[in-house]
Amino acid sequence: MSDSAPESLVTPGQPVGIDARDRATAVLEILLCSSVPTQLAINALLRGIGLPTTQASGVFAQLLLDTVLVIGLMVAIMRAHGERPSAVWRGPKRFGREAAIGFATAPLLFVGSAIFLNALRLFFPALHNVPNNPLERLATSVQQSAMFAVVAILAGGIREELQRGFMLYRFEKYLGGGHVGLVVTSVLFGVLHGIQGWDAMIVTGCLGAFWASMYLSRRSTIGPISSHALFDTLQIVRLAIGGGR
Repeated sequence: MSDSAPESLVTPGQPVGIDARDRATAVLEILLCSSVPTQLAINALLRGIGLPTTQASGVFAQLLLDTVLVIGLMVAIMRAHGERPSAVWRGPKRFGREAAIGFATAPLLFVGSAIFLNALRLFFPALHNVPNNPLERLATSVQQSAMFAVVAILAGGIREELQRGFMLYRFEKYLGGGHVGLVVTSVLFGVLHGIQGWDAMIVTGCLGAFWASMYLSRRSTIGPISSHALFDTLQIVRLAIGGGR
């Protein structure tokens, strides 16, 4: 990408001096780090060595490998552009305060998303097109629930929020601003969870919008990571206690 504007002088949400090549490169970087191409490649690799990705062990392996690969790609891309990953992801605020804010939002999101999901199923029953969430089978025992929680924190809370921060940063610099990025990344976040059903896809997209707004307002992924990780943990505890109901 061009060096037409120093990173420190770029105003968030107001890309300046950006040409078509910069924008195309940013789009390619976002797609590369979206987990779609990496998970397809990892899926093929795991099947090639005889590890079924339809079973819990295969799903866990796929998500963990994707987490390592995608984070590595994002770090490499940012360093290639002279950007500091710590500045993009951690930001200027205090770690403990940001984590506390994130943890405080998780119970509210947990309750609010459950209410919203049940409201969608009540008023728009056609959206509930997947009777049984396919991810629920990953938490059918204490051991699987514990492993699922670890994977959810790493691949969900950490990887997905680092991805979101990375993508929003690229939108701010090259693709029309943070608010455009908020809409695009939230839709993408929802669509990539479409396997859980249309109703879950809508709720997940709204959760993504909340975490994107938190990043844009706080300039740090620490709060969204803490919120997302605790939210996923609460979901897994609910599945383990309720037997997937």
